[in-house]
Amino acid sequence: MKRVLLLLCFVVVSAGAYGQGFSLTDTQGKTHHLADYKGKWLLVNFWATWCPPCLRELPDLVALHDAHKNKDLEVIGVAMEYQSADYVKQFAQSMMVSYPIVLGNDRIAAQFGSIDGLPTSYLFNPKGKMVAYNVGALTRQAVESYIARNR
Repeated sequence: MKRVLLLLCFVVVSAGAYGQGFSLTDTQGKTHHLADYKGKWLLVNFWATWCPPCLRELPDLVALHDAHKNKDLEVIGVAMEYQSADYVKQFAQSMMVSYPIVLGNDRIAAQFGSIDGLPTSYLFNPKGKMVAYNVGALTRQAVESYIARNR
């Protein structure tokens, strides 16, 4: 039942204006643009190391990314409200996060729209249009089900 509720919370977005043309630089120094992911689904997840729902969803997001990264979906994590860059890097490594991590701030968040709570995720389709967002923890199953229904 919980997973069904999470799936229902994955809200369809009618206007795809937010996130268009974003520029994110990850902790490895690589810059990511929305155009880099044309042809793939992209999930951009805003999270924090202190956030319990963020920590619950982290293993599912890693599994989602690892299962799809060389095929049809990528994940980018944006760490918000962190102690230091080194702490975020060490934390992500300890949690075996395999997708790129960006050190977020208000300017980065503004590229996507309102971040009303953490975690918040934005989903872009293979054409680069933001098609859904979710405030609260996501599951791998919820994202895969949404994508399967909207291919």
